[in-house]
Amino acid sequence: MKTMKKLVFALVLFMSVFFAHAQVSINVNIGTPPSWGPEGNDDSRYYYLPDIDTYYDITQRQYIYDNNGKWIRDKRLPSQYRNYDLYGGYKVVLNDYNGNTPYTYHKKHRENYPKGYHGKPQKNRGNKPEKNKSDHKHGNENQKNSKGNSGKDHKHDDHH
Repeated sequence: MKTMKKLVFALVLFMSVFFAHAQVSINVNIGTPPSWGPEGNDDSRYYYLPDIDTYYDITQRQYIYDNNGKWIRDKRLPSQYRNYDLYGGYKVVLNDYNGNTPYTYHKKHRENYPKGYHGKPQKNRGNKPEKNKSDHKHGNENQKNSKGNSGKDHKHDDHH
């Protein structure tokens, strides 16, 4: 009987250690951030993109945006932002929320991070893919020659 009790105790101990380890693995590994995401924030679930008033869900790999009062989740940005530079735009890392509706705090996010907001300088996880040579006209080296600057204050240097 003592042998049976020891065996059961050992089994319970082994199972508790095994499940404790499994729980840690699940909590830490929530998703792979995109290459345009800022470095050093691997445990966050959402980014808020103030320039286009859109959220990005890292776990689901979806953009979340308001469409006439209804929040939409989509793998692609809305059509009016398809040319938005995700590598150059500022990403606010939301460390304080892990639920499924980050827009619950949308009013707070818009107030704290208005369009054009730039906090600490960010470095992207990966490099921006090059499409063709004409795309370089919008980079820092030729910024003063770019015809795309419509007088707005763009801070490209903060993101490289």
